[in-house]
Amino acid sequence: MNKKIKELIKGSDKKTLAVYFILRFLVILVMIIQIFHRNWQDVFLCFLTLTLFIIPFFIDRKLKIDLPTPLEIIILLFIFSAEILGEIQNFYGQIPYWDTMLHTINGFLCGAIGFSMIDILNRNEKLHITLTPIFVAFVGFCFSMTIGVLWEFFEFSGDRLLNMDMQKDRIVETVSTVYLNQEGKNVPVVIENVDHTTIYYLENNEMKEITIDGYLDIGIIDTMKDLLVNFIGAVCFSFIGYWYIKNRDKYKLAGNFIPTLRK
Repeated sequence: MNKKIKELIKGSDKKTLAVYFILRFLVILVMIIQIFHRNWQDVFLCFLTLTLFIIPFFIDRKLKIDLPTPLEIIILLFIFSAEILGEIQNFYGQIPYWDTMLHTINGFLCGAIGFSMIDILNRNEKLHITLTPIFVAFVGFCFSMTIGVLWEFFEFSGDRLLNMDMQKDRIVETVSTVYLNQEGKNVPVVIENVDHTTIYYLENNEMKEITIDGYLDIGIIDTMKDLLVNFIGAVCFSFIGYWYIKNRDKYKLAGNFIPTLRK
């Protein structure tokens, strides 16, 4: 193991280290299999995952921010679930609501990070500022939603520039659009009970066709669903954070998800 990595993880909680080494072993095993099958994109995802695993330890050691053990473990499991299980093992396509679950957790985690940044500043005696609990919770919520929106920008860019289909398409049976208004008015035409759609395309100078059930939505439903569940996760943590600031001794459970500045 690299010496720098050893220095970062040295002194970490035993439970966190156990989860880290187990997940690291699984990622390396998957990477070896992908190398054998020459799936170089998946090999890159494995390298990316191993790199992302170091982030919690980097924050703890270099930035002097204490991440609670439950939060560190959740972050490690989240990275593994998104990259290895979601992308390489295709849990996104095989397990219903896998993507929804991860986006909800992401909203919760980003809410915790945004909340903690403001809470750390709020408790710093050198800054001489005192923000109300509701304002701190609101900033955490806004931070989480901003990260969610930026991620959707990233997915959209991947789809438009690299044809990755990160914003997954959906089959719908009802279409409402002004594009089909023959009078050119800004009045949507609603078509219900769409039985099938036939797509014609040119491949190697030969016209081909594909017929699908219903109508193919091009990602807007997936995007709005992701933002909605991110909103739910952010709101849940904002409520937890609000009551935590109001009475830190009473709501100690919330402290398991809130980073603090190391004294």
